[in-house]
Amino acid sequence: MSGKSARAPKATTPPRRARARTALTALLLAVLGATALTGCGGDDDGDGSASARPTPTPPDTASFSGSPAPGLSSLEASARERASAAASSASARASEFEASASAEVKRANDAAQEQLKDVKGRGNATADVSLTGKPRADTGNLLAVVVAITNRTDETASYAVQVDFRDPDGKVVETRFVGAEDLEPGERAEPVAISRKPPEPRLTAEIAKAQRY
Repeated sequence: MSGKSARAPKATTPPRRARARTALTALLLAVLGATALTGCGGDDDGDGSASARPTPTPPDTASFSGSPAPGLSSLEASARERASAAASSASARASEFEASASAEVKRANDAAQEQLKDVKGRGNATADVSLTGKPRADTGNLLAVVVAITNRTDETASYAVQVDFRDPDGKVVETRFVGAEDLEPGERAEPVAISRKPPEPRLTAEIAKAQRY
């Protein structure tokens, strides 16, 4: 046995290969933890809990035809045809009535003018006639008066009336004739006399002549 003193044993150190494996394991755990945090943070509802949100699926537009069903199309076409035919028929009837009424009114007015041609004075029927103005809102701002004619006799009679329109100076600026034919006793007619003069100056209508015949 030598005289040298015994030395304390050196502390043992882990092998290099073991230290490498430990470092690699720690690195992997860190990466996995960061990935998990990133995935949860995007869907956080604000209370710390993650929620799964479904992704909407767009409709399959390839299955849309873009046109109504054949039965519906035929029904719509039929309804349009019936409505058009009804409108045309109503318009035709209105036109026929208007033409007939206008012709009748013109004939009566022409007859009235002819009857009054030789009448002296104001005629024999002024007491059977009166005038009532129509609102200009209903006549397109034209001056129009309703000539009310009442047969106050006990026999059938016809009437001819002359309506004069005077300006503010009292001058006659327009004359219209209206008539009513074959009125029964007590029967009443209401033809309309219309002035074609401008709204201004304001005109006044009056019965100039009224003849019963």
